[in-house]
Amino acid sequence: MFNSQAAGLWIGSRFDRNIGARGGASWNRRIPYNRLFDLMSYTVLARKYRPQKFSEVIGQEHVTRTLQNAIEQERTAHGYIFSGHRGIGKTTVARILAASLNCRSKDHPVPEPCGVCDSCVEIRAGNSVDVIEIDAATNRGIDEIRELREAARYRPARDRFKIYILDEAHQITDAAFNALLKTLEEPPEHIVFMLATTQPEDIPQTIRSRCQHFSFRAVKFDEIVGQLRDLVTREKIEADADALALVAEAGDGSMRDALSILDQAIASSTGTLRAESVRNLVGAAPAHILEQVMQAVSESKSEEILRLVDHLVSEGHSPTHFARQMVRFLRNATVAKVAGKDSALLQISNEERERVTRVAELFGEEDLTRHLQIMLRTHGELGYKQEQRFHLELGLLKMAHAQRLLPIEQLLSDVSNVATAGAQKPAARPGIAGNQAPTGSRTERSARPDYLSPFAADSARKGTPRQENSISPGAPSGPRIVSQGSQPEPVIMGSAAPAPAPLRVPEPLPKSHEVAGAAAGTALARSAESETAPATVEPGAPDEVERARNAVLQSLADNEQNFLVSLLSGGEWSVQGNEVAIKISESQTVLDMSLSNEGKRLAIASASGVLGRAMKLKVIAGAKVEAQAKRNGGPLVSSGALGGRVRAEQDPIVRRMQEKFGAEIRTVIDYRDKR
Repeated sequence: MFNSQAAGLWIGSRFDRNIGARGGASWNRRIPYNRLFDLMSYTVLARKYRPQKFSEVIGQEHVTRTLQNAIEQERTAHGYIFSGHRGIGKTTVARILAASLNCRSKDHPVPEPCGVCDSCVEIRAGNSVDVIEIDAATNRGIDEIRELREAARYRPARDRFKIYILDEAHQITDAAFNALLKTLEEPPEHIVFMLATTQPEDIPQTIRSRCQHFSFRAVKFDEIVGQLRDLVTREKIEADADALALVAEAGDGSMRDALSILDQAIASSTGTLRAESVRNLVGAAPAHILEQVMQAVSESKSEEILRLVDHLVSEGHSPTHFARQMVRFLRNATVAKVAGKDSALLQISNEERERVTRVAELFGEEDLTRHLQIMLRTHGELGYKQEQRFHLELGLLKMAHAQRLLPIEQLLSDVSNVATAGAQKPAARPGIAGNQAPTGSRTERSARPDYLSPFAADSARKGTPRQENSISPGAPSGPRIVSQGSQPEPVIMGSAAPAPAPLRVPEPLPKSHEVAGAAAGTALARSAESETAPATVEPGAPDEVERARNAVLQSLADNEQNFLVSLLSGGEWSVQGNEVAIKISESQTVLDMSLSNEGKRLAIASASGVLGRAMKLKVIAGAKVEAQAKRNGGPLVSSGALGGRVRAEQDPIVRRMQEKFGAEIRTVIDYRDKR
C-alpha cells in the first residue's frame, strides 16, 4: 500500500495496519520507498570497491602516471585507446579520466577527481549527460555511428567536455569506423573519444594512428592477493592465506574475476573462508591429485593413472579443466626445476610451491619440458574432441611412456655405433643387457639386422638410475656390452682405457669397416669399465702420426672417398693429445664440399681404433703446407713434394680408368700452382 506524502513516497507494511486496527498508531513504521530498495539490494564487491581515483587503480601505474602528467601539462589528447585483458581496469580508468577532465572543483582539469562535485557524482553513478557510455558490441553499425557523429557537433550541456566511452570497440564494423574516421581525426574542441577493447589488433590502423594507445597489463598475483586481503578485512571476513591465493590464481590476472570468485566464495562459506571450499567452488581438482598423477608418471604406473582419472571423472570434474590445471602445474614444476622454488616467477601459494618442488625433484628439465608439451597438445585437442575422457587418458599415458625415451645424444653416441659395428661384423655383434641380467641373455632382434631399438636398450637400463642422475662408480647406468662370441676385450674409445699392448700397423692395412667396428666397441665398453687406467701413449709421437695417417687414408679409400683422400693426403698431419690435426692449402669452401659427415665419421673411427683412444678430427683450411716426402713405403704420398701429373697418376679413379679403357693422361692442370 502506497501513500504519497509531501516529503516523498512512503510504503507501509501489513503489520503496521494490523497494529492500527487494534488501537495502535497507524503507519508508525513508514520507510522511504528508495530506502527499501537499498535494504533489499546488494552491491557486489567488484562494483562496491571500484576505484574512483587514479591512486586506487592497482597494476596500471604506467597508464595512470602518464594520464596524470598529461593533465598537469595540459597535453590531453582527443582520442584514447585502452586495450588489455578483461577485468583489469580499462573502463574504470576511462571513467576516472572523464571525471578528471570535467571535475568542477577547479576551473580546469585536475589530476585527481574530487569525487564530491556534481560532475564526479554523476559520472560515478553513470547518469552524466555529457559522459556517454556506448556498448559497441550492440551499437556497432554505421547508423549508430552516424547518430554519434551528429550529436558530437553540439557542445556539452554543462561540463567542459563531451566524452564518448566506447566499450568493446573492436566489434564496430569497418564501415562504421570509416564513418567515424573524419570526426575522430579532427573532432570539435569539446569532444574526447575513449575506446576500450580486448582486441586492439581488430581496430583499423587508420583509427589507431589517430589515438593515443595505452596497453593495460594483467594484474600481478601478489597485487591481487594484497587487494583481496584488504577487502576481506574491510568486510570483516576471516579468510586463510591459501584460500586468497587460490582465488587470485583462479582470477588469472583479472581483478574483476578474482572479486567475483571471492564474492561467490564468501556466500558459500560458513565462517572462515577455507582453501578447500574455494577449490570445490571453482571446480578444481584437489591439489594432491596432481602430485599423485605425476608420481605415477615418474614410476610409469599406467594403471594408477587410469584409476586417478576415473576417480576425478566420477566426482564430476571436467577433463578440460583438469588438463588446464595439469598444464599450470607442469609449468610451475618446470620453473621450480630451472629457477628454484623461491623464484618470483612462481606466483602460487606456499603449499603449492612445496608441492611443485617435490614433483620437480622427480624429473629432469628435459622430461618436464616434454611432459608440458604433451599436456599442452592434449589440452588443445580437448577443445574440439568428442570423447574428452579418452583423450585425457591418452595424454597422461603418453607422459608415462615418455619416461622410456632415450636422450638423442645417447642414442647417437652409443646405439648408432653398436648398429654400425653389428652390420659390418654380424658374427661378433655385441648384445645389450641390463646390469643385472643373467649371463647370455639376448634382446629381441629388430626387423633390420643392423638396428638396435632404443626401447630395448631402455628396458635393460630400467634397473639403474638415469645417466643424468648421480652415477655409482661400482654400478654404471645405461646399457652395457655382453660379448656373444670369442671376442677380445674391446678397446675403449672416448675416455680412459685399459693400457693396451703396443699397437702395430698390420700388413696390409685393415679395412674401414673393421676399424669402425673396433671404434664402436671402444665407445660402448667405456661405460662398463670406466675405472680402468688410461692408456699411456706419448702424444705427438712420429709413429702415431704415421699410423693415424695411413689408417685414415686407407679407410677413406676403401669407402670410395677418393676426392677427400686426395685432399688430405697432401696435408700436414700432426697428433696433439686426443686430436688429429690436418693442415691443407685448399680453401674452406673446397673443404666444406669434400668433407662430409660420413667422411668425418670414418676418419675419427679409424684414427681412434688404431691409436687406442678417443680422437677428434680438426682440418685447417688455407694453411701453408710444408712439403712431405713419402713415408715408410705407404700407399699414399704427400702432394707437397710431387707435381700434378704424379698426383693424377696415383689417383684411384685415374688408375681405374686406365685399367678399364686403356686411357692415358694427356694434360694435367694443377690449380694449386695458379694461386
